[in-house]
Amino acid sequence: MPLLFLLAALAALMACARPIPSRRESTATSAPHTTVLISLDGYHADYLQRPNAVRLRELAARGTRLERLVPVFPTKTFPNHYTIVTGLYPEHHGIIANTMYDRDIGATFTLSDTLVARDPRWWGGEPIWNTAERQGVKTAAMFWPGSDYEINGRRPSWYTPFNNRYPDAERITQVLSWLDLPAGTGPRFITLYYSTTDDAGHSHGPASPQVDTAIGHVDRLLGTLIDGIAARGLTDRVNLLVVSDHGMVDVDTSRLVFIDDVINVADAEIVDWSPVTAVTPEPGKLEAVSAGLRRAPHVAVYRKDSVPARFHYRAHPRITPLVLVADEGWTMRSCGASGDRSAPRRTT
Repeated sequence: MPLLFLLAALAALMACARPIPSRRESTATSAPHTTVLISLDGYHADYLQRPNAVRLRELAARGTRLERLVPVFPTKTFPNHYTIVTGLYPEHHGIIANTMYDRDIGATFTLSDTLVARDPRWWGGEPIWNTAERQGVKTAAMFWPGSDYEINGRRPSWYTPFNNRYPDAERITQVLSWLDLPAGTGPRFITLYYSTTDDAGHSHGPASPQVDTAIGHVDRLLGTLIDGIAARGLTDRVNLLVVSDHGMVDVDTSRLVFIDDVINVADAEIVDWSPVTAVTPEPGKLEAVSAGLRRAPHVAVYRKDSVPARFHYRAHPRITPLVLVADEGWTMRSCGASGDRSAPRRTT
């Protein structure tokens, strides 16, 4: 199912400040529903069939399940999470990568530099929590990329600044505490985020026993949330929407492409690396750098205006003049001044 169709369905849930009552309910007696949007970062669609995904399979069996969700390009955490809550491609909302440079802002955006990332000029479009808040629907975020920054002058009514060391179980406790608020005073849209499967996949590979452990861990957390909702008698009043931002592929660390072999890396600024690499040649070096990179094996090299239309990755000024895409299972890197050509830590 295409991602934007899913976003249309999510937007429809929040389109009105008041829900439309069913035929069996009167407007006077019906209570508003709450939607909890849950992201399991790096959770490949096939993980649902792994033995430890018990509660998630149960949830899918009694609800509606999509076979897959097509991520946007590039298939990285921040671009896809921000697309999920805006319905826009990265070339339109501006979060084009996990690491990117903006000439007008004069800064490099990274996942770890929250001081830079909180500048509202990075964040285009309108996230769904802002749409809801504008319409009088209160929202809350137990983590989500962008949720703790002011965007277009707004934030969720409740939000938690991102801290990956925030205890996993306490995230569920916080969501349940919002659901415990008196009717009409709490949030009707909540986000919840876990990076557990993504972290394990990057460190050990998607087929590893560590990923099986991570799948079981987030599954138990999801079960705690489901049971907590049931214990409060809210099963019919809370909609759970579980998504992921991207899947994973195993990377053979012997399949490395060293950019230094084909260009002088001093001739270009490289902001983001594999599997999509952002390259800005120095003035007057575009032709030479482009020609050199095209000699690299297992790498597709695109000028910005020739990036395949299906990627929707041309329009934004932060997109670099050259965009490199590694073949599946291959990694691009530089050996740097040290000449280190050893295999890097596993990446997926």
